[in-house]
Amino acid sequence: MAERPVDLGWMRIFVEIGKAGSLSAAAASLGLTQPAVSYQIRRIEEHLGMTLLKRQHRGVVLTQEGKRLFDIAARNVDEIDQLARHFRKGTARPAVRLHTDYAFSSLWLIPRMHGFRLIYPDMDIQIVATQRIERDSLEDGDLAVAFGSRAELGRDAVLLLPERVAPVCSRGFLDRNGPFADPGDLVRSRLIHLDTATPSPWFDWQSYFAQLRINREAYAVQGDISFNTYSLVVQAALGEQGLALGWMGLVDSLLESGILAIAGPELEAPDRGYWLLRPKKGSPQSERLGVWLMMEEGISGVDG
Repeated sequence: MAERPVDLGWMRIFVEIGKAGSLSAAAASLGLTQPAVSYQIRRIEEHLGMTLLKRQHRGVVLTQEGKRLFDIAARNVDEIDQLARHFRKGTARPAVRLHTDYAFSSLWLIPRMHGFRLIYPDMDIQIVATQRIERDSLEDGDLAVAFGSRAELGRDAVLLLPERVAPVCSRGFLDRNGPFADPGDLVRSRLIHLDTATPSPWFDWQSYFAQLRINREAYAVQGDISFNTYSLVVQAALGEQGLALGWMGLVDSLLESGILAIAGPELEAPDRGYWLLRPKKGSPQSERLGVWLMMEEGISGVDG
């Protein structure tokens, strides 16, 4: 019986099209109809506001923007598939669970998992991605990386990533709309927002401008775009849709590669950020994972 792949929605469809160079071939490989595949691609193109594929007489080719998205999506799909294979192979063995949110898991954790595997090739990990982490609900041996403040998460929490943000955008967007020499120039540009169901516990554009004592409402800018997950915020910034608030530590690799550029002053909330929550009743596996997480951020001790 063939192994069923993890459902990754449009991302797996887009990667399969990029590999096959054909909507029909991708549909056949995934067990879908060609119209269903075409519909998913139209949706993501509408979300990003750009063309990802060029239709040709025989098949399709990726646009320049499509190639950039493909590189990121293909890497993430491959990493997730590798994790899924490890999970399925090791169901009879004890596994350590790490609870964290979607942004940290997709932008920080997954790109680093290959390095962890080189150190601990036989260790089984279950990543539990959720936007609401309740510390009291964690089972014995579970670790969590949660966003908040020390007052919220406890004296024994270890700060992995203090909250530091700066406006970021693609090089193309910066060339066409920048430079933003003065912070006041930012308010005249199109912004990409992260929607939250409750008042934002982290920097958003409103609190960012408030700290800089800038009033954006006076400019009545139109054309902003919002997403409910940070991964889509980053994808929209990569797609040259506007300025996003980049969380240092999550977008570092994109900045280092030059795909994204910093477009404004950096702000910091030193007592707020991503914290490691270690289990009261640990295991050798949870201890190894906790130490690795701290080492990745240059933390050698165990005190918060």
